[in-house]
Amino acid sequence: QVDLTESGGGLVEAGGSLTLSCTASGGEFSDYYIGWFYQGPGKEYEFVASIRRSGTATFYADSVKGRFTISRDNSRNMVYLQMTNLKPEDTAVYFCAAGRRPLQHPSSFKSFLAYDFWGQGTQVTVSP
Repeated sequence: QVDLTESGGGLVEAGGSLTLSCTASGGEFSDYYIGWFYQGPGKEYEFVASIRRSGTATFYADSVKGRFTISRDNSRNMVYLQMTNLKPEDTAVYFCAAGRRPLQHPSSFKSFLAYDFWGQGTQVTVSP
């Protein structure tokens, strides 16, 4: 298994920026694809962004395309979510999640069901 820890959340004004970090330990980091989700109002995990094991492909929710960028540094066991032009609607607890299933279709990376290991979350609050 892999242990994940998120950091970088905070309070920002609308239009501001934050970069979230996900630090992995306890596993071979390059074996895992990584996703960012936020906790929805119904306790569901809403997809934000994901990145393949190699980092050569990324996927984004339509609501964050052009504003958020996911990246990874396998040499550091780190994944980042750079968030710009933040909106109040982005306010949520953001979770880093990992999986190592043999996914192929891009849509597969957008489902919380494809992820087996989760961090504890980091709060992002965007004021109007």
